[in-house]
Amino acid sequence: MKRLLLPAVALSILTLAGCANTSGYSGDVYRGSQAKTGQSVTYGTIVAIRPVQIQAESRAGGLLGSGGGAVIGGLLGSQVGGGSGRQLATVAGALGGAVAGTATEDAANRVDALEMEIRRDDGTDVVVVQRADRQFQAGQRVRLIGNGASMSVAPY
Repeated sequence: MKRLLLPAVALSILTLAGCANTSGYSGDVYRGSQAKTGQSVTYGTIVAIRPVQIQAESRAGGLLGSGGGAVIGGLLGSQVGGGSGRQLATVAGALGGAVAGTATEDAANRVDALEMEIRRDDGTDVVVVQRADRQFQAGQRVRLIGNGASMSVAPY
């Protein structure tokens, strides 16, 4: 029973590793600090658009994926051989598991997004990247809400 409990716990940790909050990359989601503040609005036309991905930050700084992977890999490695061979297999399994866990967490934390080049009505261009949770197309009129490091695109 104990042999089944530890892998189940480690797998649960790996599952949680992919739980980055990606809703903030949407043009439809505001941070609490943006509520009840004035946002500037400009208008423009989408000149070019291309699909991209945003690599979301892990809430645990990547520790859940690498740590959970190391635990699972170490457990699997410890099932191989005996004596010093078992110790080497455990270490190799832990290292391989950490690498695999990190890669799994990174893949789970990628968000489909759009890079939109927008020509404002004043003739200047701006590029905004946001989550691809809404349909946009070249030639579409849009509103640009915010400025600087916090700008979102919304249909006009």
